[in-house]
Amino acid sequence: MFLTQPRRLLLAVFALCLFGSGAWWVKRPKPVAVILTTIDEGRVESSIANTRAGSVEACLRTKLSATMGGRIEVMAVKEGDKVKKGQLLMKLWNDDQQAQSTLALTQVETARKHVVEACTVADNAESEAVRQASLFKQGFVSGSRDEQARTEAQAKRAGCDAAKADVVQAQARVSATRVDQSRTVLYAPFAGTVAKIVGEVGEYSTPSPPGVPTPPAIDLIDDTCLYVSAPMDEVDAPKISAGQAVRISFDALPKQSFAGKVRRVAPYVMAVEKQARTVEIEATLDTVKAPPHLLVGYSANVEVVLSVRDKVVRVPTSALQEGGKVLLAGADGILQERQVKAGLTNWEFTEVLEGLAANDKVVTSLEREGVKAGVTFVADDTSKK
Repeated sequence: MFLTQPRRLLLAVFALCLFGSGAWWVKRPKPVAVILTTIDEGRVESSIANTRAGSVEACLRTKLSATMGGRIEVMAVKEGDKVKKGQLLMKLWNDDQQAQSTLALTQVETARKHVVEACTVADNAESEAVRQASLFKQGFVSGSRDEQARTEAQAKRAGCDAAKADVVQAQARVSATRVDQSRTVLYAPFAGTVAKIVGEVGEYSTPSPPGVPTPPAIDLIDDTCLYVSAPMDEVDAPKISAGQAVRISFDALPKQSFAGKVRRVAPYVMAVEKQARTVEIEATLDTVKAPPHLLVGYSANVEVVLSVRDKVVRVPTSALQEGGKVLLAGADGILQERQVKAGLTNWEFTEVLEGLAANDKVVTSLEREGVKAGVTFVADDTSKK
């Protein structure tokens, strides 16, 4: 049966449309796979962090050396020992100074005996002067004899006073020898832990001369009181003040952070060659949640919390484009550009004041090829709800 001319024309048009639709379907732009994140409400903080790694420091730490050189005779402690305040740590050979001290003590005793002798003579001379004065008044002795007796009494009294001065001088000499001896011994200035010792018994220990760094004989730390010191960029220094909340993390304790507070901001800027200028801050850990067994010298990072907003609409900071724009997942399957007004921000979240609402979905995979406003999209399996 033959088709009529109109039917043939209709079939041709239908075939042409079918062919065109197939070609469009084959060449149509494929949807772009994007990672979507659902906008929610939560906390947003504004914070700043240190520019280089900080470190755990002891509130009390001293590097001790004797104030004079000498051979180590006694090393009373070893590394890791707990010591009490005033405990002997190290002693240099000082037999010569002990001999000088013994000699000075003997001189004190001799001087005291001289005082007894000289003052006894002075007392007798004064008694004789009184007796001669009485005889002179009675006319039994001449005036010259009376004068001679008074002069002798005064001379003997001066001798007594000089002997007393010799005692004081001898006692001062004893004190001087004790000071010299104290320069050869080291005592703990506070209770703590011996961190490091440089030198052994029999070796020569010498103090550090001016301008020449010499390792201390004993490094003593009080590890019962610790804080974190960290360098902050000089630009951020005006934003930081004592009492602000911080979060502290340690390389030795990964994936953990601990609350604390700023206790001090250095009153000057550190300028180190080939490094950015920084201001040193000190932060203390909250004792209730402080990590146990922190070691002095641990590397640490300090994040200073400047401001906090709770229960606010927030967008992942990675979703923001230049100019404060985001790509919104449209209900029609097409990405839409949306302008937002931002508030507080950090590396993770940014507060949204205008432009988005809770449950909106935004693109966070902006680095993928083809992701732009106006394209069709399909949600990646890793999208966050």
